[in-house]
Amino acid sequence: MAAATSQGSRYQVRGGAALTGSVRISGSANAALAAMCAALLTDEPVVLDNVPAVSDVDSLANLLAHLGATVERPAPNRVAINAAKVGTLEAPIDLVSENRASFQVMGPLLARHGFAALPPPGGDVIGQRPIAVHLDGFGAMGATIDRVGEHYQARAPRGLTGTRVFADYPSVSGTQNVMLAATLARGETVIVNAATEPEVQALAALLNAMGGRVSGAGTQTVTVEGVERLHGTTFALVPDRIEAGTFAIAAAMTGGDVDLVDAPAGVMDAIITKLRGAGATVEARDGALRVAAGTRLAPVGFQALPYPGLATDLHAPMAALLTQADGVSIIHERVFDNRMLYVAELRKMGAEIISTGSSAIINGPTPLHGARARALDVRAGAAVLLAGLVASGTTVIDDLHHLDRKYERLDEKLRGLGAELERV
Repeated sequence: MAAATSQGSRYQVRGGAALTGSVRISGSANAALAAMCAALLTDEPVVLDNVPAVSDVDSLANLLAHLGATVERPAPNRVAINAAKVGTLEAPIDLVSENRASFQVMGPLLARHGFAALPPPGGDVIGQRPIAVHLDGFGAMGATIDRVGEHYQARAPRGLTGTRVFADYPSVSGTQNVMLAATLARGETVIVNAATEPEVQALAALLNAMGGRVSGAGTQTVTVEGVERLHGTTFALVPDRIEAGTFAIAAAMTGGDVDLVDAPAGVMDAIITKLRGAGATVEARDGALRVAAGTRLAPVGFQALPYPGLATDLHAPMAALLTQADGVSIIHERVFDNRMLYVAELRKMGAEIISTGSSAIINGPTPLHGARARALDVRAGAAVLLAGLVASGTTVIDDLHHLDRKYERLDEKLRGLGAELERV
């Protein structure tokens, strides 16, 4: 499994190669996790296609198995889940602490079985993960929420009742968790100030394929009409817009020319606009994206915002690109309060970045040089790796388990585009 290969391994990157060729974008890691949780809502098999081979999928599969579900992988990038025999409704800390998406099993367990007990979610250290949106939503639908030791316990022995739920913050995972719970609730649930991300829309499409009645996904008001039961289905996941954005940035940053096969260009307006502003040529067509570097990189400013704004997960990779832009760029992070972990690592390589709270001022272009750096979280690791692709000498990157959580075969894909990259 992907998680096992991360321990003790590192990347050695030799910079200077322009990335060229084509790369296929994997299925969305974040969409896969919510979809796997949705399988808990039915006693029939749910088969998911285009599932990326990443460690977050592995850890969530382990949690589902602990709960009593069978999780099989009959083919590459296919996961089959049968939750007919789920009988354990409490998750141990060691399984939940690995992956923030694990908390999304609470909604399905509560809706179908009337009880769930989970510790707070784990994952990256990029900032607080507000679970109030989840718990407040369950409480509004009639669940009793208690903190017992290190676990949150949610009880609804008579089932959940549809109601109007206001999300204090448009949390993606919170919106998804309330949606999951509402599918089997009595009556109609309306989620106000819902997250609009494509991954929310993907979950709604899966729930509807299972017999649910979800409308409004992609807007700030999502309506879920509860049904008595859901059935199994086979469902293909959407491509990963963050992986596509990472490779698009890499192409522009290295002076390359890359075709991104299966890139979901229709939900990538923000990053496409910023790359064009930075001087890259970006051609969007149905099911693909071509990114070619311009003669020079120009500075751009941006704010990392909820969708359709520029994704917070592309903040750090874009910062790496802007170290090579001719001028001053200013970045403001509006989603997570600790997204700036990449700053110190890029400074090790010669970047000129001033960090002030949740903002960064980047002065470029600065020649980057190889150094020993760490992937302190998933996207900080991507930023360091991109910097290594343009740095002189060799960059050594430790803590690859973070990158393995979201990026499928990252080193293999980069080598296919001409990068000098080795996993040791």
